[in-house]
Order: sequence, then C-alpha cells, then structure tokens
Amino acid sequence: MQLSKPLTVPLFVPGHRPELLPKAAASGTDAVIMDLEDAVSEADKPAAHEALAASSALSVPLVVRCNGFGSMWFEKDLEVLVKSPPDMVMLPKAESASHIEVLAQKLGTTMPIIPIIESALGLGTVEDIMAHPSVLQCAFGHLDFSLDIGAESHWEALHYARGRVVLASRLGNKASPLDGVSVRFDDEDIVAGEARRARDMGFGGKLLIHPRQISPAKGVFRPSDDDYAWAKRVMEAVASNASAVQLDGAMIDVPVIKRAEAIIRNYEALA
Repeated sequence: MQLSKPLTVPLFVPGHRPELLPKAAASGTDAVIMDLEDAVSEADKPAAHEALAASSALSVPLVVRCNGFGSMWFEKDLEVLVKSPPDMVMLPKAESASHIEVLAQKLGTTMPIIPIIESALGLGTVEDIMAHPSVLQCAFGHLDFSLDIGAESHWEALHYARGRVVLASRLGNKASPLDGVSVRFDDEDIVAGEARRARDMGFGGKLLIHPRQISPAKGVFRPSDDDYAWAKRVMEAVASNASAVQLDGAMIDVPVIKRAEAIIRNYEALA
C-alpha cells in the first residue's frame, strides 16, 4: 500500500549545492528535488554524492533525481542512494518497467518512484511503467521529449503525448502526473498559464526550477477558497443524511462527493 503523498509543486535544487536545500524546503514547495542529473556537471557529480550522503531531514520530503538508467553515473547513484535513502526517487528518461524494477530491487519495494517520461520509447511503454507497484506518480519531461521526436516544445505539438501520460496514470490507478518545467521564472503569468493548461488537461502538479515559480503554480493547483467552502458544505450535507441530498438546487451524488473530497484534500495539502 502506497503511503507517500503525491507531489504538486516540487522544486529542483542542484545536487552539488546542499546549502540551498533548507532554503528550498522553506520556500513553500511541497518537496525538494535534489538533482544529480542535468543540473550537475560531470565534474560536480562526486560532490553531489557527498552532499546526499551528508544530507539531513528537511521540513518537506526529499526527492532525489538520479541519472538515467544505463548512464555511467547510474550505478554510482544507486550506491549512494542505498546508503542514504531519500523519501522518494525520481528516474529520468524512464523507458521500461524493468528500469523501475531495478530501482525497486536495489532500494526496496516501499521506496516511491517517480519516472519521468522523456522519450518516444518511454511514452510507448508508459502504461507498463505506470502499472509497476513502486510508482507513485510520473512526470512528463516535455523538453527532452520534443528533442527526442524532433518536434517543437510548445503545447500544441505535444498535446497527444501529454494526454497519453494522463490517461496511463489513471489506468495505472496512480496519482495525476506532474507536467514539465517552465523555463521562464521571471514572469508569473507565463508560469500560471502553463500550469493552468496542465491542470485543465488532468495533470496534478508541475515541476519547478525556481522559488519564484511556486506561488503562481500553487495558485493554480490549489482549489479556490470558494471551491473549498462549497466542498465543506457538501461533506457536511451528506454527513447528516443517509439518503439523496440536495444542495443549492442540485442533487449530491457520488461523483459530486468525490469531487468535494478531492478539493478538500488538495486545498489543505497546499495550505
């Protein structure tokens, strides 16, 4: 049984900069992703391993993005992860359920894994990946994916890929996926707009690369105060009635109750 809470607005921190971890944890994010992959040069990867080995508990979950399966650093990452396990592991360029199984065998089946779909092969096997019991939720790396298939990285070009990731997450009975990063962090409207399109399509959150992106992204994925108040009223109405209930001239049925429960859960998680 998966006990870990899915992520909504996790923030990346370069793995060789451990002094940034406490600051990131206090920024309003719901998890800190210590990156051992793209944000760390080859020369700095040993320093990132040392930082992970010396890391201490944070006020939010610590996620480690290791290097990709088959890279020259993957096995070295695993050695450190076994000795200093984080709260979750993020696997970039995931392309097979067997990749997830390798992590599960090394780190234990209770370690939550977040695969990132970043290639045509990864998308082609995403249903199998999402069926693996160690997977908590997945993320979509649209920048690497567009490079892999030779497409533009804008929203319209990758609509099918995003839709398939959302659908595979639902079919695997996993949490709604995380959309990829916004490369702009100096314009809150752009971040909020990209987050809103992802949310409307079924994504449950977004990967972030700068603290300034947290507030606009959280503002999108966190339900409004009005929605929260409505959801509380729904749950109060059904709590005192065993039969069909009306609220504001509408019947409250099972889908309405489930929506209210989700609003309350998401609102309180991002308070």
